[in-house]
Amino acid sequence: MAKRMSAENRKAKIISAVLALADEIGPDRLTTNDVAHRVGITQPAIFRHFPTKADLWLAVAADVSARLHAEWEAVAAAQPDPQARLRALVEAQFRVIHASPALPLILHSRELNVENPGLRDAVQGVMHAYQAHLVATLSALRDVGALRADLPVEDAAVLLISLVQGMAIRWSLGGRRVDLLPEGMRLFDQQLRLFAA
Repeated sequence: MAKRMSAENRKAKIISAVLALADEIGPDRLTTNDVAHRVGITQPAIFRHFPTKADLWLAVAADVSARLHAEWEAVAAAQPDPQARLRALVEAQFRVIHASPALPLILHSRELNVENPGLRDAVQGVMHAYQAHLVATLSALRDVGALRADLPVEDAAVLLISLVQGMAIRWSLGGRRVDLLPEGMRLFDQQLRLFAA
């Protein structure tokens, strides 16, 4: 007799299926029926775990958020040098995007921007948390004289976030022909030279 999957394992499998399908068919075309078919369960079984489609998207956002926060905390613990930490924070974003290629599509989806304010708030919360990590690291770099004194660290953080998001969109729209991490980090190095004291 096959062992029943725990509720947490089933939820994780559903979330993984949402991310895969969002990449394959687009987040706006994805239905709970598609997810149920991919996971091998009935559509009502999806709703036992996630009462609404909006709840399902919130769970996806929570999963991605947890992975990002874990990456950022690992970077902060492993990299006391602010320049190495800044580089590692940007690399971490590119790694998570590469592992979940649907993320750029989700950021520009109708689901996020029109239909699900909870999802939009969750994504904005993740972006604010990332910005706070960048600001703290950039402040440490400025304190040791490695950044231009006239550069507001808040603006520098926004420019780095824009670099990551722009690279992710370019990678996504370009059929992933660009090697995301090396190209993204090449541009990061160019940006950092512009920030340098």
